[in-house]
Amino acid sequence: MTLSTTTERPRLHRAWFVAAVAFVAILGAAGFRATPGVLITPLQDEFGWSKGTISLAVSINLVLYGLTAPFAAALMDRFGMRRVVSFALLLVAAGSGLTTLMTASWQLQLLWGVLVGLGTGSMALVFAATVTDRWFVRHRGLVMGVLTAAGATGQLIFLPVLAHLAQGPGWRVASLTVAGAALAVVPFVWWLLRDRPEDVGTTALGADPEAPRTIPAATNAAVRALSVLRSAARTRPFWFLAGGFAICGASTNGLVSTHFIPAAHDHGMAEPAAAGLLAVIGIFDIVGTVASGWLSDKVDPRMLLAVYYGLRGLSLMVLPSLFAATTEPSMLIFIVFYGLDWVATVPPTVALCRSIYGSDGAVVFGWVFGSHQVGAAIAAVAAGVTRDQLGVYDLAWYGAGLLCLVATAMSLAIRHAGKR
Repeated sequence: MTLSTTTERPRLHRAWFVAAVAFVAILGAAGFRATPGVLITPLQDEFGWSKGTISLAVSINLVLYGLTAPFAAALMDRFGMRRVVSFALLLVAAGSGLTTLMTASWQLQLLWGVLVGLGTGSMALVFAATVTDRWFVRHRGLVMGVLTAAGATGQLIFLPVLAHLAQGPGWRVASLTVAGAALAVVPFVWWLLRDRPEDVGTTALGADPEAPRTIPAATNAAVRALSVLRSAARTRPFWFLAGGFAICGASTNGLVSTHFIPAAHDHGMAEPAAAGLLAVIGIFDIVGTVASGWLSDKVDPRMLLAVYYGLRGLSLMVLPSLFAATTEPSMLIFIVFYGLDWVATVPPTVALCRSIYGSDGAVVFGWVFGSHQVGAAIAAVAAGVTRDQLGVYDLAWYGAGLLCLVATAMSLAIRHAGKR
């Protein structure tokens, strides 16, 4: 008699499939949101609209991208991630595709500003926070880091391709490409994304099998988002988190993303060279964010934030002395370092929202993320005014550096053992 033994390979947990679908959706959202930048010149050439008029659509997009987040988190609690993200992708496809038919600037502001802003805002970092909260207990920080890095990856993939299309076949082809890409993701989201582990008879990765089943929120999504804000706003940790994240937005999207290229040009550097340096920041951003997610599972998130903000502040104070007509080694060191630190603040911020506010953590993070975008908008304008009035950007860099040191103090002041 022959005895045969068979060994079954352990099945990959369903959480990883959900994370993969979320990665694709977030990757696309980042590329869709950044696309208007490559359309400014072609639209100006065809319609004669001013840069200010076209930029208004981008500004509306940025504001809605941030302010939609807490309401999207509440909608995901009420109606599920699958429905909300699928509808968001349809909004992006409609907003992008219909631009090919527009004849007036208000239509650009409605389509790219409002529709694409609402759509991409619903797939922003709050979506990543919701996925990790529901589907992961083990590896939460790492998964949050990877999903956050999807944003940088999306811009690296989409922007060069769409810029090439806009300059070649034309901006309408670029817009239709975005619409087609958004529509292509919808079936994957609908078929593969699931709202909760219980929906497919499993538990979150690393969760206790006997843990109680989570129940979808039954309240109105807008009411819940505002109710969570009122409750969180009564606690000091919320203001420390929101203040720190506003400074984060001011020192990245608002200042460096918007003004690094013109600042470098002031010192004689060619714009393509400066743009290339920003692309390098994006590459190292992916590495830094994933590493930060991994560290968030092992190190006190408050300490991580304090280190990130402190080092960022010191580097910004050094930056004015690094600008030159050519790319010097010292500037390359700054670019690599800043890239590693760029979005590294996200995983520990999400971890703190979760540990302090429990089941409301994703919605709270939505409001904290909204402060990030407000900080970015203020810094973008303030740095431009500084350059207009003084003729140089130096005060903007030094001011942002000092603010980052303030964010360091805020991070250390957070008490995450309770809502105090």
